[in-house]
Amino acid sequence: MNICVACGGTGGHIFPGLATAQELRTRGHNITLWLAGRSVETSSIDGWDGATVSVQASGFPSGISLKAISTTFRLCHAVFLSWLKMRKMRPDAVLAMGSYASVGPVIAAHLCHIPVILHEANAVPGRAISFLSRFATSIGIAFPDAASHLNAEKTSVTGFPLRKTFSNINHTKSDKFTLLIIGGSQGAHIFNEMFPEAIEALYKQNIHLKVMHLAGMHEADVVEKRYKDANIEAEVYAFSHDIASIYAKTDFVIARAGAATCTELAICGLPALLVPHPTAARNHQMLNAMSMAKQGGMSVQPQQDMTIEWLVNYLKNLIENDDITEIMRTKLKNSAIGNGTELLANLVEQVKYPD
Repeated sequence: MNICVACGGTGGHIFPGLATAQELRTRGHNITLWLAGRSVETSSIDGWDGATVSVQASGFPSGISLKAISTTFRLCHAVFLSWLKMRKMRPDAVLAMGSYASVGPVIAAHLCHIPVILHEANAVPGRAISFLSRFATSIGIAFPDAASHLNAEKTSVTGFPLRKTFSNINHTKSDKFTLLIIGGSQGAHIFNEMFPEAIEALYKQNIHLKVMHLAGMHEADVVEKRYKDANIEAEVYAFSHDIASIYAKTDFVIARAGAATCTELAICGLPALLVPHPTAARNHQMLNAMSMAKQGGMSVQPQQDMTIEWLVNYLKNLIENDDITEIMRTKLKNSAIGNGTELLANLVEQVKYPD
């Protein structure tokens, strides 16, 4: 098959799209990545030696404004350019991973009578998937809860496509409780402010732990200095391209609740406290977190309710009761969908052509 994979925009769409594209290539299909012309895409697809197509697109702002009007024109232009390219390429199917970058390729595919498969990563669909679902022949979802927001007859639970590096992680137990703090790819300012203070408070109670902290490009140096000044054993990263090796050394994680992070932690059997981003679109991070919490391997704390005192007591309880994390780890391993990449690739191969 000749397959287009539209996965431009952000890493949350590029990485699962790239993982699925690579799986489909190993099965003998011809794959073309469709991107949105953003600078982040260049580094994100490093190592991809297949064909690519770039169609400029941008996100649609909320409300009515001059920016919204100009964005509408750009999206219409993206549809037109995608239609011209689709007519020449005539792919057998289009897989779209969501976001504004999918709008042009999906509508163009529909106009050319090319089957469309969508993937929704979150527990509640974003605006792009909600709109584009009417053109889809099938929709893969990472969270079962997403089906209630879409045409359930079109949906299949495929999980979240991950790179194969996450399926081969062996957890190494250290002699000291190891906490990993993830603020997302850009870091989280509130995490960078609160966690060094909370962990310093634990050290003052003679409760020692090792910290690994992904603090983001802008604040990593400041966070590293705070740990060093408090004599806390800590490894601070601005960003890591090898998060899998960090996971292997971790006992417990505190993180945002993006779809990729939730899935990676579940696959790796890493118990976690999820602190959803309070301004995430459609509150999707909170819904992701609540869905993960149902499985029993993760807990949820709203950011507005998280205080230094609460953090100190929460971490102290974890460190002093090893059985808590072991129980959570077991529940995660028994519930995670570990073959999301293969399942989504299967869905693409099984596509039914529209009449």
